[in-house]
Amino acid sequence: MEKEYLVESPDKSIAVTFSLAPEQSATYAITRNGAPVLQNSKLGVRMEDADLTKDLTLASVSKVESVKDDYQILTAKRKNNSYRANKRTFHLKNTQGQQMDVIFQVSNDGVAFRYYFPGQGSGVKRINQELTSFKFPESAKGWLQPMSDAKTGWSETNPSYEEYYLKGIPVGTPSPIKAGWVFPALFQSGDSWALITESAPEGNYCGTRLAPNAPGGEYSIAFPQVQEKMPGGVVNPESELPWYTPWRIIAVGSLKTIAESTLGTDLAKPAIKLDHSFIKPGKSAWSWALLKDDSTVYDVQKRFIDYAARMNWAYTLIDADWDKKIGYAKMKELADYAKTKNVGLLLWYNSAGSWNTAPYTPRDKMLTYESRMQEFARIRDMGIKGVKIDFFGGDGQSVMQYYTDILRDAAENKLLVNFHGCTLPRGWQRTYPNLMTMEAIKGFEFITFEQQNADEEAAHATVIPFTRNAFDPMDFTPVNLDKIPRINRKTTKGFELALSVLFISGIQHYAEVPQGMAKAPAYAQEFLRQVPGVWEDSRFIDGYPGKQVVMARQANGKWYVAGINGENSAKTMELDLAFLKGKKGSFISDGNDASGMQQKTVEIAAHGKTTVDLKPNGGFVMVF
Repeated sequence: MEKEYLVESPDKSIAVTFSLAPEQSATYAITRNGAPVLQNSKLGVRMEDADLTKDLTLASVSKVESVKDDYQILTAKRKNNSYRANKRTFHLKNTQGQQMDVIFQVSNDGVAFRYYFPGQGSGVKRINQELTSFKFPESAKGWLQPMSDAKTGWSETNPSYEEYYLKGIPVGTPSPIKAGWVFPALFQSGDSWALITESAPEGNYCGTRLAPNAPGGEYSIAFPQVQEKMPGGVVNPESELPWYTPWRIIAVGSLKTIAESTLGTDLAKPAIKLDHSFIKPGKSAWSWALLKDDSTVYDVQKRFIDYAARMNWAYTLIDADWDKKIGYAKMKELADYAKTKNVGLLLWYNSAGSWNTAPYTPRDKMLTYESRMQEFARIRDMGIKGVKIDFFGGDGQSVMQYYTDILRDAAENKLLVNFHGCTLPRGWQRTYPNLMTMEAIKGFEFITFEQQNADEEAAHATVIPFTRNAFDPMDFTPVNLDKIPRINRKTTKGFELALSVLFISGIQHYAEVPQGMAKAPAYAQEFLRQVPGVWEDSRFIDGYPGKQVVMARQANGKWYVAGINGENSAKTMELDLAFLKGKKGSFISDGNDASGMQQKTVEIAAHGKTTVDLKPNGGFVMVF
């Protein structure tokens, strides 16, 4: 049998080479246009009772077959998606005859692979280690977010993916935190970019991350820390056979490929069967971002319902301790009132349990199937539209199961879900269309806590479209046009407005409060009334993580072009908007008058190029 096997993308630009190394271990490598992206990298797992990392023989190799999938999703950068890939399966076995398949799928925008363990009936199998690695040339650079250690942080609520991305660091740089690096992880390898993530485990695997050390630029899959589990639950993967692992996903191409790719949902499981009538993405008012705990009272929330109605937003989110400060009876009154204004209410919950000491309530309502179903039915009957559930306990298999249990039970009760203080969605939003958004980002609330986070916001925001928000919806809670108590905001109003288009979230919770919004020019308020909740298409226009980003998104027959400057110096960008040539549009950017904004008409010339001046930490939006 030949020693090397090839799987190519449909357009032949990306090639995966699969081979058995001298000690009979399985390896793979990736090239793009003939140039290496990943060098020989490891495949295989160690189970409690099977070593599938060495002494392997290739029993057989499947023919290359084509894979086609078309699906719709409302919480992503593109509503209608089509996935086309070439698939090849490598059937391996060790000297004991234990079997492992490696299944590769290669599309024009990247590579995905997963393991399959055939067989049945011999009880639960446990994986102690997954050897999967990603070996980059030593000249490559990474944009990587450290993984926080379990049980650290406020009220022991870590890990919740709330660190800053380190930008353009040499590969092999150890993580400053021993837990490792989170997904998605972005790399520049020669002329190519690679974004690594995984598809969501469905209760039969843990969420993984990259190990803290990557000697020679070789990053390895790591499992969660021992504390990242439910009481009595498991951390590491275990399942009966047959067993598929989650997909390991590597988007590969130009920066444009990365920014436009949907591989993270392409490889996710199709949507569960559910009534789709209640699934309505949209915008939400939210008092807590700027006004904090004291605002969770009846009168303030009523004002925020009126505010949402004025702004043409679908929702108002009522945060922690509402059960004590407002109560169920008065909440029903608020829900009834909101309904007359065509606004839906969303309510906060603590995921609770022994894994955090966060005092906020309601707590313990999510812990069991019985208490969840009882609570969900109760608030559904009150007219509540969705829940925000906070403070989860890590990425162990039992915690991942907890997330999916909540999503299924919420779907049954026609409730939308936002997870906070949580893991990365990893494509769950496709499988569970009622999942609107998840935090898993150092978002706006951190800017309200410390000046240092305000200083970092501009650069941070330019990394996100290529990393955290590339595949998965994100509850950053953007857009602050007026002021932040005790904090000097470093970004401009044009920058803040642009985030409403740049950041993708099924429900976008805006940070600005009624008093601040009232000071904004009428055209800026009107823009936030009209900005769509579902995007039909997205295009990368220009950018570089940490420096600047410009994206165009389409919905309702209009194109929205938004850009931000992540650096503290003015810059002029020449944008290629050939697809909009000859079109006239509205242009909102940073102005010099008291409002800090300006609006003008812009026309894209026949050659398709237009020039935009960006202030330091500035931004703009255009609508065509």
